Amino acid sequence: MSTRIDAWVWSVRIFKTRTAAAEACRAGHVKINDVTVKPSQSVVVGDRVRVWAHHREYVLEVTQLLSKRVGAPLARAAYIDHSPPPPLIPAMPRRDRGAGRPTKRERRQLEKFIR
Repeated sequence: MSTRIDAWVWSVRIFKTRTAAAEACRAGHVKINDVTVKPSQSVVVGDRVRVWAHHREYVLEVTQLLSKRVGAPLARAAYIDHSPPPPLIPAMPRRDRGAGRPTKRERRQLEKFIR
């Protein structure tokens, strides 16, 4: 038994709509076993699916085939996540309340941090 890749990535909640999943496949953002695939490509248990979505890469190993969208706990049970951890984004520095306007030096440091 097999399932279409666009339906599978939609059913395990990587994409909000099946249309978005199909567009990602057509754009080359979905790969099965490191091969770019079309939306109609079949996926079977044991395949490794690489998806570029939401500004990060997901590496999923298929453990269960789903063709209908299911709840989040059931969706998480349908794959093993081998994704790298998301990159850490440093927090924006905050000024103490009542500290007044930043000095020229502090503004330059802030601009350097933002860029």
